[in-house]
Amino acid sequence: MRARPPTARSAKAARRPAASVVTAALPEPFAGWFAAKGWQPRAHQLALLAQATARHSTLLIAPTGAGKTLAGFLPSLVAAHTARERPTRGAGLRTLYISPLKALAVDVARNLLMPIAEMSLEIRVETRTGDTPQSKRQRQRLTPPEILLTTPEQVALLLASPDAGFLFGDLDTVILDELHALAPSKRGDLLGLDVARLRTLAPALMTVGLSATVAHPSELRAWLTPQTTPETTIQLADIVTVSGGVAPHIEILETESGMPIASHTARYAVPEVLAAIARHRLTLVFVNTRMQAEFMFQELWKANGDSLPIALHHGSLDVGQRRKVEAAMARGELRAVVATSTLDLGIDWGDVDLVIHLGAPKGASRLIQRIGRANHRLDEPSNAILVPANRFEVLECRAALEAALAGEQDAVIHRRGAVDVLAQHVLGMACAGPFAADELFAEVRAALPYAGLSRAEVTRCAITSVSRA
Repeated sequence: MRARPPTARSAKAARRPAASVVTAALPEPFAGWFAAKGWQPRAHQLALLAQATARHSTLLIAPTGAGKTLAGFLPSLVAAHTARERPTRGAGLRTLYISPLKALAVDVARNLLMPIAEMSLEIRVETRTGDTPQSKRQRQRLTPPEILLTTPEQVALLLASPDAGFLFGDLDTVILDELHALAPSKRGDLLGLDVARLRTLAPALMTVGLSATVAHPSELRAWLTPQTTPETTIQLADIVTVSGGVAPHIEILETESGMPIASHTARYAVPEVLAAIARHRLTLVFVNTRMQAEFMFQELWKANGDSLPIALHHGSLDVGQRRKVEAAMARGELRAVVATSTLDLGIDWGDVDLVIHLGAPKGASRLIQRIGRANHRLDEPSNAILVPANRFEVLECRAALEAALAGEQDAVIHRRGAVDVLAQHVLGMACAGPFAADELFAEVRAALPYAGLSRAEVTRCAITSVSRA
């Protein structure tokens, strides 16, 4: 669904000046903290602060290293500090940060706790993922922190609880990180429904979307705001864009050992990959599947005559093992990590200065996302090496390289919401308590992926899901 020409309320949002030119001043102790660091707050960080003051839902689009995460949290930190004594109607949870990856939530928590401690802010921040102990998750439902960092699946579970109204009664901000990666998936469909439910529980809710560059920003802008009249008007959130960034330096590996005609492991390139690792401080070696991760880690380790510290990271590993690898990256104790998509979104662990992608990246957008982990700064180019698994993948790698250098995006964001996801959501709402059919229909249609559904479709899905339960 492309955004229709804005009319009525959406036209007002579209005509607002770009928030990059409407900024707010930082209060103390935040201004002093920036000064002590020798930093100047960037225009888009102050812009989001101004947007939050006006209570405007906003999409921030910025390249790698532009400080998106701090920009997204800054309004919540300022509000939590300046309004510490405001009364509560519910459990006291003010800000919900939702990321697509458990590792990203943990990384953000680590980076967020440092400024909170340095400014002596009385703000509690906690994470809640599938790795969080059950006792802690149970406690969080009754006494949550002011800021909770979590994943879409955990939000769905919390909303399916009878005490969801109490837990989210004070919620005023939802931060959706890496929104471009969430929106075009079933996880995004479920999250869209859950955000619509959160708006019912907290009517004054403001949403902040953080995204890398996308081809059609209006699709994400529409995702961030409730669709009250989808037949005639698509509502759009405000947008802040950050220009700049240095073009990445990408090359395709050339080897003298010969490339196989048929292979999917890139095993032939192990000597060259090890040599590249030895020349850099910290290298992320991305693969497309967990099997490839396990296989290539073993192959690299067997050929590792210099005993370079190399680790493995993917979603099936024990949480303790993953945290151990993440901590070692942060301390600069590793030279390479072989990883799947568990580390390809927004991660800023350690001083990564090279990304090696084994096998074709399966898309320009995915490649840009992954190579952005190297030199995670706005004014430095990311360095990457593509390693085709076989001769046929050379063409695919070349096409992805050229598209990435041209800044092209091939991710399709908007999609019609999946019916099985809607059934799952309806079942969760039934677990939380009784609901009225009219209210459920309006709530479902407020989510962009389901804005085009008819009453009959929603009713049929609701009856089927509840009766089968």
